[in-house]
Amino acid sequence: MEFPIIHTNFWDAVIAVPAIVLLTQCFKLFPIPRQYYPTIASVLGFIISIFISHRGDLWAGIFMGAFYGAAAVGTYSALKTAWLAFKNRKRE
Repeated sequence: MEFPIIHTNFWDAVIAVPAIVLLTQCFKLFPIPRQYYPTIASVLGFIISIFISHRGDLWAGIFMGAFYGAAAVGTYSALKTAWLAFKNRKRE
């Protein structure tokens, strides 16, 4: 078995991950329990990676989809933590 060639480009870092974060935030308009949001981000990452950015190479799409979803969850978590720390520091 040969490993897929995976190219990381502008799309991955600047468009796909923020798009997944924004789409996941749109799901907050629906009555979905909070514990499902990371799963939603992962599924969106797989969908975007398999059907848009890595069309024609399923294994590269699956591999990069996992990274898209994890990067989106991590980005949201880091931003939320930084924002809460900023707000708490401002109160003190």
